Amino acid sequence: MPIPSALITLLLGMALVLAGLWVGYNVSMLPVDASSNAPVYDALFHVLFSIGTILFLGIVGLLIFSLVRFRRREGDRSDGAAIEGNLPLEIVWTAIPAVVVLFVGIYSYDIYERMGGMTSLNDHSAMHAIQPAAAHHHHGGEHRSSPAILASTSTPSASTGEDQPSERVWAGIGVASSAEETFVVDVTAMQFAFIFNYPEAKIISGELHIPVDRPISLHMEARDVIHAFWVPQFRLKQDVIPGQPTLLSFTATRPGTYPIVCAELCGPYHGGMRSNVVVHEPADFDAWLSKNTPPAPATVASSGSTPTA
Repeated sequence: MPIPSALITLLLGMALVLAGLWVGYNVSMLPVDASSNAPVYDALFHVLFSIGTILFLGIVGLLIFSLVRFRRREGDRSDGAAIEGNLPLEIVWTAIPAVVVLFVGIYSYDIYERMGGMTSLNDHSAMHAIQPAAAHHHHGGEHRSSPAILASTSTPSASTGEDQPSERVWAGIGVASSAEETFVVDVTAMQFAFIFNYPEAKIISGELHIPVDRPISLHMEARDVIHAFWVPQFRLKQDVIPGQPTLLSFTATRPGTYPIVCAELCGPYHGGMRSNVVVHEPADFDAWLSKNTPPAPATVASSGSTPTA
């Protein structure tokens, strides 16, 4: 008794799905995960990799089967069957991609929103709450606005009732935390380097040094053209746009040294615009801060005193 073709199709479909799921969740194509954002992103990647594997194996398998099963036999000079269409088949191969695309779109939107990427550009309260006291920093006695601050917005004054300017930050990406926990670093992108400024420690560095398991807030600005700050191990990338300061928040979870890559074509030496982020254990980070913090300027003697021999 021949096996019904519908049963064969069902069994092949189940085997195809199981193979795709196995490949998607057991074949690793991503670098090591080193931030709290990575598991969220990796979950989406596993789903997309599984769907892509199922579609690839299914389409290639069907193509190879058709090439073998319906090949022209030796000595056959007749025309092929005149098939004008198959409505059920056309519905199936239209409906399946439509469902897949809709599912991927909704799931991707949810992941991006959970990673902080959908914060409205007109509502910065969530991002502004990260560092309300870090809006301005003093560097060498000069008052400078933080790169995370955008042009002022209008808020009503309690005394006059008139609109008064209040500063705000552009929307960013990443899971933010409270001001008491967050360690702030100002990042300046220029052709062709990233410069990292630690406002509290008065340190300027060509590498990003951060402690493990502590929320980090990067306030980023570009001096010339569009750049992009990308750390593959953190699964985070943020564009750095001239005139539009942006924010990147994350928590590193694995000590080590990871590459920082500019992922936006920014000029002839774009490929060389790289740096490193060094994730320290807390004690090692404190030691790095102490070693690189410049000494406090010596106190100037009063005009009435005289130097002693």
